[in-house]
Amino acid sequence: MSFTGVGSLDRSIDKTNGWLADIDGKYGTSDRRLAYRVLRAWLHGLRDRVGVEIAAHFAAQLPDLLRGVFFDGWNPSKVPRKYGRDEYVTRFAAEAGVRETDVRKAAGIVTAVCRQHMSEGVIAQMLGTLPADLRDLLDPASVGSAG
Repeated sequence: MSFTGVGSLDRSIDKTNGWLADIDGKYGTSDRRLAYRVLRAWLHGLRDRVGVEIAAHFAAQLPDLLRGVFFDGWNPSKVPRKYGRDEYVTRFAAEAGVRETDVRKAAGIVTAVCRQHMSEGVIAQMLGTLPADLRDLLDPASVGSAG
């Protein structure tokens, strides 16, 4: 289906819909707005926590539409912001519109979906810059494998 008549934009919309459908499926909902909010919160939370080079490398593998979401509101002169698990949970919950107790589930789902659509190397690089308590929140398996 052509949404825009521009092939690259239509492919990006299709890919983004795939990401949202995968998040919905893992979350057990059919609420695309929720899927979008948790994906955006995950992207923004990590984008602000890592340096410019890592953020740009990560964003290069996102569909164009999600790359725009990733960079929306970004101020590269103010990163990385060093915040811990509690602040991440508070920020994520507020941006995603979920309870703080749901952040672990939501963030883990988004990490799993990113792994389906992106190279393991770029995921490992992004998560590898985080302290262990944040990696555990986003992806418990990465804590045991991180050096």
